[in-house]
Amino acid sequence: MIEFVLGESDLVDVRFAVSPLSELTLSLRVLKDPAKYPLHLPWVRGIRGVDADVLLALSTARGWTPDFLSPRPLTPFTRIEDEFAALREIPARTMRRDYRTLFGDVPVALRDRGRVLDALEHYWHAALAPRWDRMRAVLEADIAHRGRDMAQHGLAAMLSGISDRITFSAPVVQVRIAGAQPRRVEAGGQGLTLVPSVFARRTAVPVDAGAPPLLIYSARGAGTVWEKGRSRGPAALAGVLGQVRADLLAELAQPRSSTDIARFTGVTTSAVNQHLRALRDAGLLASQRHGRSVVYARTDLGDALVSHSVEQGSSVVNPSFART
Repeated sequence: MIEFVLGESDLVDVRFAVSPLSELTLSLRVLKDPAKYPLHLPWVRGIRGVDADVLLALSTARGWTPDFLSPRPLTPFTRIEDEFAALREIPARTMRRDYRTLFGDVPVALRDRGRVLDALEHYWHAALAPRWDRMRAVLEADIAHRGRDMAQHGLAAMLSGISDRITFSAPVVQVRIAGAQPRRVEAGGQGLTLVPSVFARRTAVPVDAGAPPLLIYSARGAGTVWEKGRSRGPAALAGVLGQVRADLLAELAQPRSSTDIARFTGVTTSAVNQHLRALRDAGLLASQRHGRSVVYARTDLGDALVSHSVEQGSSVVNPSFART
């Protein structure tokens, strides 16, 4: 059991952050054992021309990685260029210490510091950069959802909604991670940083017992990152709202940004924004600005309308269900 003990100042300093380097690091687990991550197989199959010896050596069989690759984000929207610059400033002795903590020794493929750093940067540009806008949209939508959940229902409800492995009984956040050494960490005014991830299956914390409280968790809607299709609104709903708005309402089963929806559906951003505002004004969507994006999510009324329209459509398509 991992325990983070939060003081009064820490309880008001629970923050969310998006870290491109954290995503890169967690994606190494997928390269190590793709069969455990079926949602990401379409992405893995497209990766070419990377230094696989280095990348595969950076994680254990359980998917644990050196702490220097998952630094605590200092800003909500960290840029990968800044994270790579900071990574190149990390002393070689720190990297070796983290390798030994994790592997017991420094793996042969990781003994050339320059090769490791070059492999990571090349991997980012080859495998992740082309898809980062889409990934970031999913992560920002998750943060908007969690922030709204915390504001409406409190910290304990928000944390338990992230995972059933997380519980909060003031002032202690408990995280169950199989195989991790039990420890109790006093936050001591450092707060608690929550980092959503497309690649995390469950939850992750730093290997170093003395590191500031950091919790990485699986983002909502991660499975949509590689989707190529689009949702089709029920015919009954399209008859009232029009097909485009019905499609958009159906698409928002998970919170998403307007730019992400435009990219995914092929509708222009200006047209999407016009339709989304109309649906929001009708009480079917709620919106929240997060960073550079406005994230939209269905309200309870929107959920009920889509659900009812699907049920009605099923009855029309197959009347026999109504007689059984």
